[in-house]
Amino acid sequence: MTQNTRKTPLSSYTDGPAGPVLVTCGTGKNGSRVTERLTARGYPVRVGSRSGEVPFDWESPDTWDAALEGARAVFLVCQPDVGAPGVAEALHDFGARAVKAGVERLVLLSARGEDLALPAERAVREAGAEWTILRASWFFQNFSEGVFGPFVLAGELPFPAGEVREPFIDVDDIAEVAVAALTEDGHHGLVHELTGPRLLTFGEAVAEVAGASGREVRYVPMDGGPYAELLTAQGLPGELVAFLGELFGQLLDGRNASVTDGVQRALGRPPRDFARFLEAAAAEGAWQG
Repeated sequence: MTQNTRKTPLSSYTDGPAGPVLVTCGTGKNGSRVTERLTARGYPVRVGSRSGEVPFDWESPDTWDAALEGARAVFLVCQPDVGAPGVAEALHDFGARAVKAGVERLVLLSARGEDLALPAERAVREAGAEWTILRASWFFQNFSEGVFGPFVLAGELPFPAGEVREPFIDVDDIAEVAVAALTEDGHHGLVHELTGPRLLTFGEAVAEVAGASGREVRYVPMDGGPYAELLTAQGLPGELVAFLGELFGQLLDGRNASVTDGVQRALGRPPRDFARFLEAAAAEGAWQG
C-alpha cells in the first residue's frame, strides 16, 4: 500500500536542536546510499557500523544505546536478512530502546513477498514510534557490487530461480524513498512496495548484463539441493544454507511477478530501468575486474 506524500520536513529538524539519523549497516549497499543522500541534504547522520565513530553491531546489544543517544530517526537494515532467525526479536528489543531514547521514526528495509520477514515488520510497527516499511525486490546492484558480481566476472551465474520473472530494482531508488520516509511527513503507517519498471527472468537479466559489460556470462538455473551443496562448498555455515534454501524457495515461486507504482507514489517519478543502470555501471568499470 502506498500513497502520495507531503513534502514537509520532520518537525525535529526544524524545531532543533536536530539529532542525527542513525543508519544501521551504514557502510553497506543500502545504508551508504542513504547516508550519502542525508548528508548531501544537510541532515546529521550517525553511521551504524562496527567500525563507526560510535560503534554499532546488531549482534552486540551493548552497542545500541550509545548509537541511539540523541537520534531522532533510524533506518533499519538487518543482516543477514530481515527474515533470518532472531532478527524479529532483536528488532523488538531495539525498538523499545529506540523509543525510550526519544527516536521518533523507524524506517525498515524489508523484502517484498517474504513471509519470513513479517515478524520483523510487526516488531517495528509495535515499537511505538512512527514507522514506514519498504518492501523491495531483487537489487540491480547484486550483479555489480553484490553477491552475483563475482559470478558475473567468472562468466557463469548459478541460481535456483528457474524462469520466474522478477521486478528488479535500483538500490538508489530505494535510498531515495528511505530518505523521504526518514525526513518528510506523509509516510507514517505505510508499506511502500518498491519494484523496478519491468519484469525480467534471471536469464534475461544476465543476458543484459553480458551485453552491457561486454563479457560472456550465462545463467545456470539450479535446483535447491545442488545449490545448497554449492553454498556449503563455498564455506557458508549449515544454518545459513538452510535459511537461504527456505528463503529462496519462498521468494522465487512467482509471487513477485508483477510491478508496482511504489517508487512513483513515494517520489513523484518512475523507477530507474535496468538498462540505464547497466549503462552507467559499465561506464564506471563495474565489471573490469
